[in-house]
Amino acid sequence: MAAVSLENWVERIRDPKIECMSRDEMADLQSRRLVDVVKRVYDNVPFYRRKMQQRGVEPGDIRSIEDIGKLPFTTKEDLRDNYPFGLLAIPKKDVVRVQGTSGTTGKLTIAPYSRKDVDVWGECVARGLTMAGLTEEDIIHVCYGYGLFTGGLGLDYGAKALGAMAIPMSAGNTKRQMMCMEDLGATAFACTPSYALYLAESIQEAGLVDHMKLKAGIHGAEPWTEEMRKKIESILHINCFDIYGLCEITGPGVAQDCIHKAGLHVHHDYFYPEVLDPATHERCADGETGELVFTTLAKEAMPLIRYRTKDLTSIDHSTCECGRTLPRISKFTGRTDDMKVIRGVNVFPTQVETALLSMGGVVAPHYLMIVDREDNMDVLTVMVEVDESVFSDEIRKLDALRNKIAATLKTALGVSVRVKLVEPKSIQRSEGKAVRVIDNRNLK
Repeated sequence: MAAVSLENWVERIRDPKIECMSRDEMADLQSRRLVDVVKRVYDNVPFYRRKMQQRGVEPGDIRSIEDIGKLPFTTKEDLRDNYPFGLLAIPKKDVVRVQGTSGTTGKLTIAPYSRKDVDVWGECVARGLTMAGLTEEDIIHVCYGYGLFTGGLGLDYGAKALGAMAIPMSAGNTKRQMMCMEDLGATAFACTPSYALYLAESIQEAGLVDHMKLKAGIHGAEPWTEEMRKKIESILHINCFDIYGLCEITGPGVAQDCIHKAGLHVHHDYFYPEVLDPATHERCADGETGELVFTTLAKEAMPLIRYRTKDLTSIDHSTCECGRTLPRISKFTGRTDDMKVIRGVNVFPTQVETALLSMGGVVAPHYLMIVDREDNMDVLTVMVEVDESVFSDEIRKLDALRNKIAATLKTALGVSVRVKLVEPKSIQRSEGKAVRVIDNRNLK
C-alpha cells in the first residue's frame, strides 16, 4: 500500500462557489458579515460595547472588511475575565453546546455554540476532509479526545456532514485503537501528530501496516514539522494533512492543507484572518511571519472580534494549485507563548524536531527540552531518544553521537545545548498535546 501520488489524485472541492470565489465577491460577503457581527456584539455584549467606546468606534464606522483595523483586539485573558458566559451574544436558552480548552491553570476558556454554530463547524471540517480526498464512502477513526476538548467532536461532526462513517474511539489504549482500525477497516484516522507518530510506530512494531486500509491522516492541535509528516507517511504509506482550529473560534476546521501541501486553506467566509506584527500590530505582507488574528464573521453564540491566537505563521493570498482562492497560512513556527528566550535567542520546539529528524534514523523524533538557570545563566538540556542498539556501543561512540547531536542543535538553534541520550520510549508519550518543554526558571 502506498500514499496516493499527485498524478493519481482526484481533486474534490466540497463547495466550489465559496472555496473558489473571486476576491471581490468574497470581500463583499466578508464586509456584509462583518457589519452584521459588529452591530450584534455592540448591541448584545457589554464587554465589546465598552471596548469599542474606549476606541471611539461605533457600529456605523464599520462599513466594509477594510475597516477591521478600527476594531479592538480580544485576548484569552478577556475570555477568562468574562467566564463563563460574559461574552454570550444570544439568550442562554439558544445555546446547544459548550466546549472548552484544557487549560492547566485557572479557569477554563468556555465557548458556547448555537445550533447554527455547530452546523458551520461540521461543514468546515467536512470541507477539510474533502481536501484530504475523503468522501461518504470512507471510515474515519477518531482518536482525538471527546469532551470539552473540541478535537473528537469536531472530527465527528465533520464526518457526519460528509456522510462518512465515524469511529468515535477517543484517546487512549493504543492496542485497542489498532485492533479497531484493522477490524473495522478505517480508511482515515484523526489525532494529534505526536500521537499519530506513536501510533504509526506501534502499528509497524506489531507488523500490521499491510493489514490496514488507511489512506489519510488528519492531524492538528499542536505544531508539527514537515519532517514529522514525512515520517508518519513513510511508515503507514498514507497522505497526512494538517488541520487547524481553536475552541474559541470553532474548533478544528478553521483551516487545513490540501494535497499540494502549500499552506492551510482558511475558510475565510467564516473566519477572517489577519497576520500582524505582535509588537506593532501592523499587517504583515504575504510571506512575513507574524501573529495570527481571527474575527468570526458568522458565529452566533460567542462572536469574537480580532482574537489574538498567539500562533505564529505567514499568509499567502494567491490561488492554490488545487484551484481554491482561500488564503493559506503556513505551518506554525510555534506560539508566542511557546517560544523560549534562551540567552537572548528565540527558540521554538519545532526547531529541535526539525534538527533531530534531519539526522536520519540515528535518533527518534521524541524529545524533551528542559530549561534551567544556573549561576544566572540559562541552560538548555535536550533529552533525545536513540535506538536501543546504541546503548550497547562503547562509551567513546556514545560520546561521539552526543557531540554530533549537540553540534546539530547548536547550528539549528544558535545556542549551545546539553544533550542527554535516553532509551526508546523513555520519554512520556501523550495521546493529547505533547509536552515538549519544561521551563524550570523563575522568570517572574
